[in-house]
Amino acid sequence: MSEAPIQLPVASTQEIIGLQQIANRIRDQIARVIVGKEATIDLLLAALFCDGHVLLEDVPGVGKTMLAKSLARSLGCTFNRIQFTPDLLPSDITGVNVFNQQRDEFEYRSGPIMAQIVLADEVNRAGPRTQSALLEAMEERQVTVDGETRRLPYPFLVLATQNPIELEGTFPLPEAQVDRFLMRVGVGYPKRNEERQILRRFRTENPLDEIEPLADADDLRRAHATCRTVFVHPAVEDYILDLVIATREHADTELGASPRGSLALYRTGQAIAAMRGRTYVIPDDVQELATPVLGHRVILQPDARLRRRTVGHVLEEIMAKTPVPVEEVWQPTAGTASKPVT
Repeated sequence: MSEAPIQLPVASTQEIIGLQQIANRIRDQIARVIVGKEATIDLLLAALFCDGHVLLEDVPGVGKTMLAKSLARSLGCTFNRIQFTPDLLPSDITGVNVFNQQRDEFEYRSGPIMAQIVLADEVNRAGPRTQSALLEAMEERQVTVDGETRRLPYPFLVLATQNPIELEGTFPLPEAQVDRFLMRVGVGYPKRNEERQILRRFRTENPLDEIEPLADADDLRRAHATCRTVFVHPAVEDYILDLVIATREHADTELGASPRGSLALYRTGQAIAAMRGRTYVIPDDVQELATPVLGHRVILQPDARLRRRTVGHVLEEIMAKTPVPVEEVWQPTAGTASKPVT
């Protein structure tokens, strides 16, 4: 049974309109470079507005790096790409302290993690020590070098890529690190007509060179605050909990989604609702986000994998069997507000 709503402010229509305008401008500009991936772009924007990280899992050459660069340039944010390899050391990411003979002291030389948007390319090729350094940056928004902690810039978004086909020379990501990604997204191959547009669009010039900054850190702070106050009806909260708990109780799952998964589904639902121009979340938002948000948090039983079952199949079954709440009005009633998740 859901708890009684708590009296707190709900996002205003003006705030939602402001966030939606930012999202539309960024989406339209990225679409000038990335062809036919509107749903993927929306998921990245939702992660950005939720201050979360994204795991891009797909084969090489489908535009993962181009997508990350387009997003970074649209935001006017600093961007670094880190190519993960088995010999990559933690200091190669976080930076090192170097002795300055002129000043007779050590000075910090920052690593590539000190950027607002970081592309961790082929993240599963690095060893456990390097992964732990990245994990601290993702979770704590800080790095530790020689015992000294340094804060990372705001916003800080990690877009990590992983090739699901080639496993030779890779290190499986620890579940603790996988769970830190807000969502896992696949880019996918373009359709035939979309690939034709790519050929023609990149024939004479690179459209990435024409991208201009459309938002800054202050815009993102306001968008982040707006998303946290989008109303979530208690029945929708129950629906989120029903889906997450069902992943733990399904016969084919060895490990279901954690409470962090519940928070992620809650927050991304708020972000998507705001991007669609609503001050409230509806069950359709939750259904749209269930697979990218919960899919990487579910581990199947060995016998289920032998039967060629996938996490996608399990989530489809769960959503088909879980009753969808039906309400005539999802907006907050007078004097009612939902407590934002912190």
